[in-house]
Amino acid sequence: MADYYVHPTAIVEEGASIGRGTKVWHFVHIRRGARVGQGCNLGKGVYVDSGAVVGDGVKVQNFVSVYRGVRVESRAFLGPSATLTNDRYPRSFSEEWELVPTIIEEGASIGANATIVCGVRIGKYAMVGAGAVVTRDVPPHGLVYGNPARLRGFVCTCGRRLKRLVEVGSEYVTFKCEHCGREVRVSRRDYVRMILESATA
Repeated sequence: MADYYVHPTAIVEEGASIGRGTKVWHFVHIRRGARVGQGCNLGKGVYVDSGAVVGDGVKVQNFVSVYRGVRVESRAFLGPSATLTNDRYPRSFSEEWELVPTIIEEGASIGANATIVCGVRIGKYAMVGAGAVVTRDVPPHGLVYGNPARLRGFVCTCGRRLKRLVEVGSEYVTFKCEHCGREVRVSRRDYVRMILESATA
């Protein structure tokens, strides 16, 4: 007997791997060769392609497609109708299709209706705003939004925006979260990028 839950309307192909405690809800389709970790929650209409990887404790909201070449690491969040791609030059008639990987790192959150253009890396505990179009890498704890998405700030592991700057070093900048009290360190290079991109927004 399976140690995960699959709704009667969902399709899980033979050869798909699903971890203990995962819940697969209405009209989900998980292809052969897909890997879904433990303790995940896959909402209505989610599609997980062959070769796609979803880590432990990931929450995938309704109508998200996780295509081949996409790796979603543990505890990430994919909001409703977020779009992940895997082809830079899409043509229905192309015979030279090249898979372009995308990585969503541990704890990162992708907002509703955001589009992640393939080939980017969303850093640990980063936050992508609703409706954003992400065309560049997002650093760990980075907050991006807009079209194209720009780096507008940084967020704590708890998800709140970091406002209190406690130290500016030669290599790193340290914030303290006013909500949970954690200290979060980001690279000075990313901090400078944030200042420049916020100024030109």
